[in-house]
Amino acid sequence: MPKGYIIGHITVSDPEAYNEYIEKDTPLLEAFGAKFIVRGGQSETPEGETQNRHVVIQFPSYEAAKAAYNDPAYQRVAEIRRRTATSTIILVEGA
Repeated sequence: MPKGYIIGHITVSDPEAYNEYIEKDTPLLEAFGAKFIVRGGQSETPEGETQNRHVVIQFPSYEAAKAAYNDPAYQRVAEIRRRTATSTIILVEGA
C-alpha cells in the first residue's frame, strides 16, 4: 500500500507562537502513524516561488494522512498555525 504524505510550505510570522503549534501538533499526528521526514532545515528554491519552511510528514497510507489532517483535535491546533504563519498544506499519495 502506498504511503500518504502531508507536505507543508510555510512562512512563519510569529516564531514564538508557532512553536506552540509544533509542540501540540506532533503527538496528535504521531497518533495517526506520522513520521516527520522534513521539518524545517536548510533549503533553497532554484525555480519558482515558495515559502520559507518546508515540512514532509509520512503516514502509513493516504487515508491515514487525510484522517490526521481532518481530525477535529488537529484542526483546533492548526488554528495556531493559521494565526502565526502563511501556509500551503498538500495531502498526497506516494508512489
